[in-house]
Amino acid sequence: MIFRDKNSYMNRLLRDIRINKYVYIMLLPVVAYYLIFHYGPMYGVQIAFKDYSPSRGFWGSTWIGFDHFTNFFNSFFFWRILRNTLLLSLYELIFAFPSAIVLALLLNEVRRNMFKRWVQTITYLPHFISIVVISGMLIDFLARDGVVNQVLGFFGVEAIPFMGIPEWFRTIYIGSGIWQNVGWGSIIFLAAIANIDPSLYEAARVDGAGRLKQMFFITIPGIMPTIVIMLILQIGSFMVVGTDKILLLYNPLVYESADVIGTYVYRKGILESDYSYTTAIGLFNSVINLTLLVMANYWSRKKTDSGLW
Repeated sequence: MIFRDKNSYMNRLLRDIRINKYVYIMLLPVVAYYLIFHYGPMYGVQIAFKDYSPSRGFWGSTWIGFDHFTNFFNSFFFWRILRNTLLLSLYELIFAFPSAIVLALLLNEVRRNMFKRWVQTITYLPHFISIVVISGMLIDFLARDGVVNQVLGFFGVEAIPFMGIPEWFRTIYIGSGIWQNVGWGSIIFLAAIANIDPSLYEAARVDGAGRLKQMFFITIPGIMPTIVIMLILQIGSFMVVGTDKILLLYNPLVYESADVIGTYVYRKGILESDYSYTTAIGLFNSVINLTLLVMANYWSRKKTDSGLW
């Protein structure tokens, strides 16, 4: 019986491939990309459990088990980089994620199309500026003789070395991230709002609901599945922060609050060539992200009937 069902499934699959062969041909480059660049490199994860040497290769290197993980958990830097990574990700979740939703809701309430397009253009533009340029602008503007300190000096405030004070780094990182990505992130939620049935708003107006009540009882519930999906994706990359941006912004003076797992891996893996150790750290990071993703999706399925799978 099982054998017959398997043959039936294969026959249906082959028939579907014959009928939609051009669609499957278009799909091949995407499948090849993921196989080569995402699944293929997973073969090298084994060096996290070995004392890897490029001269001996993957199979020739000595197996040492979980030694790298133990060394990482016992290292002086473990709690510092874990705390910084979690805090930056948490602040992004609390402040950056809702900002795109709020902007989309506000733009939806704008009735003058010219003004709406003007606001959208201004908020979208920073997304297309290179992170290198953004980082350079931040360093120049926040320097002791930068624009920000010149404005503060005009009001009698003493110059602040923003880029050299650990307490300021997270504010600068999160604030600049919101400025750069809030407009682009709102596009998804604006698209979700556009799909809400207009008759719901008409019925609400007939019942005497104002714009605020329409937003809370129609717009937000209408885009809630989209919010949930985006939240799950955000949680799934909770342990991944913008390493490239941090590398461009931080310096030894702010390591206390700026050093995260990604930057630590860069220093140990690229600069010090400790490949096995940093692979172990990356594997630990990926396992945590996968666990958070599965848990978030399970919770979402249980509470809202929406999820990635």
